[in-house]
Amino acid sequence: MSDNADAAAHTLIDLRNLSKEFGEHRAVDDLSLQVARGEVLALLGPNGAGKTTTIRMLMGILSPTSGGASVNGLDCFSDRAKVMAHVGYLPDEPMFYDHLRGGEIVRFCGTMRGMPDEEVVSRTSELAERLQFADALDEYAVNYSMGMKKKLALACAMLHQPDVLVLDEPTNGLDPVVTRTLLAIVRELAAEGTAVFYSTHLLDQAERLCDRVAILHQGKLAALGTPDDLRNDLAAGGSLEDVFFQVAQGSAPAEGAEATAPDARTAGEDGEAAE
Repeated sequence: MSDNADAAAHTLIDLRNLSKEFGEHRAVDDLSLQVARGEVLALLGPNGAGKTTTIRMLMGILSPTSGGASVNGLDCFSDRAKVMAHVGYLPDEPMFYDHLRGGEIVRFCGTMRGMPDEEVVSRTSELAERLQFADALDEYAVNYSMGMKKKLALACAMLHQPDVLVLDEPTNGLDPVVTRTLLAIVRELAAEGTAVFYSTHLLDQAERLCDRVAILHQGKLAALGTPDDLRNDLAAGGSLEDVFFQVAQGSAPAEGAEATAPDARTAGEDGEAAE
């Protein structure tokens, strides 16, 4: 098998010339990215860079204006139901039915995915203990704090041990102890072959956790590579923060750049228009 064929065989996430326009505004502009089995890719960028719009197209929530996205060879929009069998998804602001208990919500997710009852109970117990909300499983979701909702949503996303995990700002609202546990779980899943698409504005997480970093700027892919490669190529002798400022200010190479991530003080949510 050739190197290209081998790479294709291991690619689980494939974004091909992906674009999204809202009226005259192009939120995502000709974006191509691949994430391999067992790889953690950090998606970074300043406000309005296109991160959340990209994730919504990957999840089949938005249809692309042009180009395409696939998961494990399945089109993310036309085959959305099949794609969801392979994906665990954490939105930035998870929402639940207020008058269901936490445990009921997780069990419902497991049932919808066709998981056996015993496996759902076992996985729910394991994840709730690790994410430190086991004592809240019998509480109604309306009484959950944002941090508790994030923990519940993480359990739902990881319950079925998906081939692909898509996380949008996963540690917002989590305390340092649970954040550390979550990062450990992500590493474990990647070691088992899960492809992880990890959108964050926290530079230290991208550097410690991710194999490669993709930086978006004004909807375009401005830099892509390992943290070390990006530092060497775009900020020799500097820091990842220096790389991010170069990209955010538009001074990074337009194509072929191999570089890293943004600083927590400057990078943030997308704020793109809704479709």
